[in-house]
Amino acid sequence: MRVFGISGSPRLGGTHYAVNYALDYLKDKGCETRYFSARGKDIRFCIHCDYCMKEKKGCIQKDGLAEFYEGMQWADGVVMGTPCYQGTLSGQLKAMMDRCRALVAKDPHVFKGKVGMGLAVGGDRNGGQEIAITLINNFFVINEMIPVSGGAFGANLGASLWSKDKGAEGVAADEEGLRSLRMTLKRFYGVLEERRMA
Repeated sequence: MRVFGISGSPRLGGTHYAVNYALDYLKDKGCETRYFSARGKDIRFCIHCDYCMKEKKGCIQKDGLAEFYEGMQWADGVVMGTPCYQGTLSGQLKAMMDRCRALVAKDPHVFKGKVGMGLAVGGDRNGGQEIAITLINNFFVINEMIPVSGGAFGANLGASLWSKDKGAEGVAADEEGLRSLRMTLKRFYGVLEERRMA
């Protein structure tokens, strides 16, 4: 089973740590993984030029998203992570989501049946993590993916982590947040396995 991990953070901080924690967990389960980080990438906004809709040749913009596009098509499952900026997603992750329109224009069912999970890292315990995860889950639903949460009692929408503005060190010390991540990963892996066996 192939899992694509995405960090929507421009830094190697808490989101980078959390997504790689997830990928390490899944590698231990036998999954093949790839990782994409927004850090250092030229990621342009969708300009709604409709080139992708008219030409069916992908996006007119040639920037740092080629590897992202490839990973999204390659994967059976997607782990999508974001830091919380102004109580919601990072602009980098939102741009990636918006630019997926170019793939869907070529093949409307390109993401159908893929399994997705979201995680969000906030500098505050209640820094917008659930709002950010809801928007990630909305992206999955719109694109015919299967959104997976950790379930009731700790990870209702997905994995919510608190960095205390200490980056990776803060996330590594957030045992409650890591518990929510493990809960979500357990269910994510279970759904991937069910899809493989179907």
